[in-house]
Amino acid sequence: MLLYFRLAWRNIWRHRRRTVIVVLAIALGLSLMMFYDGLLEGFDQAIYGNAIKVLGGNIQIHANGYSDKSDQMPLIPLPDDAFVLQTVRKLPQVVSASRRIKTGGLATNREGAFSVQIDGIEPEEELKVNLAAEHVISGRYLTANDADVTFIGKGLADAMAVKVGDRISVTGRATHDQMRKRTFTVIGIYDLGLADIEKRSIFISLAEAQNLYGLEGKSTEVVVSLKQLGQESQVINALKPNLPGYELQSYDTSFPELKAAIGSKNGVMEIFSIIIMVVAGIGIMNMLLMAIYERTREIGILGAFGMKPNQISILFIIEGIFMGFVGVIAGIVLGLAINGVIKVVGLDFSTYSSMTSYMALISGKIYPSWGTSKIVFRSVTVLIISALAAFYPAREAAHREPAEALHYV
Repeated sequence: MLLYFRLAWRNIWRHRRRTVIVVLAIALGLSLMMFYDGLLEGFDQAIYGNAIKVLGGNIQIHANGYSDKSDQMPLIPLPDDAFVLQTVRKLPQVVSASRRIKTGGLATNREGAFSVQIDGIEPEEELKVNLAAEHVISGRYLTANDADVTFIGKGLADAMAVKVGDRISVTGRATHDQMRKRTFTVIGIYDLGLADIEKRSIFISLAEAQNLYGLEGKSTEVVVSLKQLGQESQVINALKPNLPGYELQSYDTSFPELKAAIGSKNGVMEIFSIIIMVVAGIGIMNMLLMAIYERTREIGILGAFGMKPNQISILFIIEGIFMGFVGVIAGIVLGLAINGVIKVVGLDFSTYSSMTSYMALISGKIYPSWGTSKIVFRSVTVLIISALAAFYPAREAAHREPAEALHYV
C-alpha cells in the first residue's frame, strides 16, 4: 500500500496545473463553507443572542419546584439569592447576573385589557444586557428607586394608545394566588421593532415588585446572560455542584419556541451546505475524468507493467483523496484568513433591519466566528466527496485496454 501512496503523491504533482486547479476548487469550496458557518454563527449571536436578552437571559435559576408550575409563573422565592449571584458571577463566561420577580397579569385602560408578563428587574444590573434599555424612544429607562412607574414597549403603548406620563392599571398575581392591582405611570417606551414581543411584557423595578407582591427582600429567579450563545450547557454543568437544591434552565427549556426556530434555521442551512458540497464534488469528478483522457498512455504503461485493473483504480482513488487532503488544508487556511479579516471589520446589515421582524434585532454589524465549529465534519465530507468523485474516473481508467492505450496519441 505504501507504493500506491508514493505513486499517487508523485502523480498529482507531475501534473501541477491540473492539481492546482482541483485543489483551488476544493479550497475555495471549503473556505466558503467556513465563511458560511462563521457568518451564520454571527447571525445567531446578533439575532438569537439579542432575542434571548429580550426574553430573559441565557440561563434562569429558580427554586426547586418552579418547573412543575412554570406555565403559571409561580412566585416561589429563591433561597439565598445573594449566594446564587455570588456563585454565578465568578464564572468567566458570565456577562451579567441579576435578580428578577416574574409574574403574570393584565394591563388595562380605556382601550381594553391586555395579558402581560410583569417583570420586576434590577435596572442598573441589567443595563448592559437589557436590549430594551438600548432602544428607548421616549422618556427614560428605569432606576432601582422607581416606584409606581413602568417601562413598556412601543407595541403595547400603541395598542393601549398611551404615551410617557399616561397611567395604566396593572393587575398581577401575588403570593398565595392573591391578585394585586396598582396604577402605574408610563416612565419610558422602548422600540425593538417587534410589536408582538413588546405587547407581552412590562418592566417595573425589583423593589416595587417586592413591595407589591409580598416578597420583601426576595426574588423568584436569577437571570444569567453569557458572552456567547452556546455556552449554556458548559455554565450549567459548572454551576450544578455549587448550587444544589436549585433548578437551572437554559433558554431552550424556558423558551422552546426560540430553540425550535434556531433548529429549523440550522436544518435548512445544512441542506444548502450539502448541496454546495455536492456541486463542488461534481466539479472535482469532471476534472479527474478529464485527467483520465489526458493520461491514457500512462494508464496503458501501468497496465503493461502488470498492474491489474483494480490496482489502477485504487491508485486513482488515492490520488483523488490526496487532492482532497491538500485542498482541505488550503481551504482551512484560506477560510481562517477570510473570517479573521471580517471578524475585525464586521459586515454592516443594519440597512436590512426593517426587512423582517427578526432582522430588527440586528443592532449594527455582524461579526462572524472563525467558522471552525463544523470543520471536522466539513473536512471529512470533502475527503469523502473527493474519493467518491474519483471513483468513476478510476473505474474508467481501470477498464482501459493496455494495448489500445499505448497507441493513444
